[in-house]
Amino acid sequence: MKRTRPLQKFVLSLAIGSSFGLLSCSNKQPPNIVIILADDQGYADVGCYGAEGFQTPNLDKMAAEGMRFTDFYVSQAVCSASRASLLTGCYSERVGISGALMPWAETGINSKETTIAEMLKNKGYTTGIFGKWHLGHHTQFLPLQNGFDEYLGLPYSNDMWPVDFNGEALTAENADLRPWKLRYPQLPLIEGNEKVAEIKTLDDQATLTTRYTNRAVQFIEKNKDKPFFLYIPHSMPHVPLGVSDKFKGKSENGLYGDVIMEIDWSVGEILSVLKKNKLDKNTIVIYLSDNGPWLNFGNHAGSAKPLREAKGTMLEGGPRIPCIIRWPVQIKAGSVCNNIASSIDILPTIAAITGAQLPENKIDGVNFLPLLKGQEGANPRNTFFYYYGGELRAIRKNNWKLIFPHTTRTYKENKPGKDGYPGKVKDIAIEMELHNLDKDISEKNNVLEDYPEIVDELKQMADEMRKDLGDKLMDMEGPGIRPAGKIVE
Repeated sequence: MKRTRPLQKFVLSLAIGSSFGLLSCSNKQPPNIVIILADDQGYADVGCYGAEGFQTPNLDKMAAEGMRFTDFYVSQAVCSASRASLLTGCYSERVGISGALMPWAETGINSKETTIAEMLKNKGYTTGIFGKWHLGHHTQFLPLQNGFDEYLGLPYSNDMWPVDFNGEALTAENADLRPWKLRYPQLPLIEGNEKVAEIKTLDDQATLTTRYTNRAVQFIEKNKDKPFFLYIPHSMPHVPLGVSDKFKGKSENGLYGDVIMEIDWSVGEILSVLKKNKLDKNTIVIYLSDNGPWLNFGNHAGSAKPLREAKGTMLEGGPRIPCIIRWPVQIKAGSVCNNIASSIDILPTIAAITGAQLPENKIDGVNFLPLLKGQEGANPRNTFFYYYGGELRAIRKNNWKLIFPHTTRTYKENKPGKDGYPGKVKDIAIEMELHNLDKDISEKNNVLEDYPEIVDELKQMADEMRKDLGDKLMDMEGPGIRPAGKIVE
């Protein structure tokens, strides 16, 4: 069973929400929460962020009616770690989940962690998830055991299947080039705790976005008279790409653009059903990506321009992602937020808004409600730690980012793949660098020698964090790390 927080902390969380006049407003029902998470969508893959070759009218409208963030981060630029952080309000290192969990993994989200779904369920919310989970595929790790009332989706990434990059099913006879893919089982579509179908072909992949969207719409219709939390973690635009006939060939940017346009359509369907049921003004809709684009897939990948590198790195193109939040009346239309914020801040912000009880375990997120409210001078997060696989690779304070020496992948030194096939990826060694991200968003100008006092300050802050979450680059253990869940026989 989940442990509860002491009463006085519960009262404090109520006071935080009440201080903004949210719990005492005229709405009898607390605000609904909708989080839409794309997979591998780059920083420049939304119209209002500079997308080219395709249109995202619904996301652009969300931004025009809400707030667009320019400096929004996920905690680690890879699937499982990013999702663990979003749902728990913690750096992924703290909850023991790193990288991307494989279909043979024997770990998953720990039952002692409190997810957003569990937090809101304790406030009387109905909860649903329709899409990619990727926090453990064994029954004990699945959504219904972690606060969700309904689930339909894939337990992990859509490329974890015994199918070649061209869509051909692989067998022992034809898998000589990619024998490692035979280790993958057939890709299961799960409803509740049971497999209800298998995704075996590219045509099956093309149904996923619409499947998730239709179920999300049904969920809203069914629960329109009570508060709900809806989580839609799309499988796309993670490769292999799949798009329905509604959008096939619609963009100027090939299949990738088609896929993004269908995700944008999905956002429009969610917004439409909210408006139809007169829920849109009392619903917070959050749109973001789990990390940057997988650039070695070439024309089947997006863009992180003008950022440096992409998915799998902690250079800006990896963890900095598009994020748009719509909440009519509460958020000034057309707002742009240039403050640092992160997916780990979503849980405590929702807690402040709804008066929900914060998790008993330590979290790393901060409440960014003052940013949403446009509070003058608000700056709830001025620091961000760039962990990857247990390595503290960089730290940011305000506009200064200090990168520590480490080895990382690069997409720049090899030709990218094409039409679903990946190109090669190379690892490179990076020395210590200092960048002013306000003036140098692309991390091109290393000013390490010019600001020794800034370097010293950031080094000291990093040392303090290492005492909590450790650092494999320094062979330091992290006493603040909690273990991932393990299979219970």
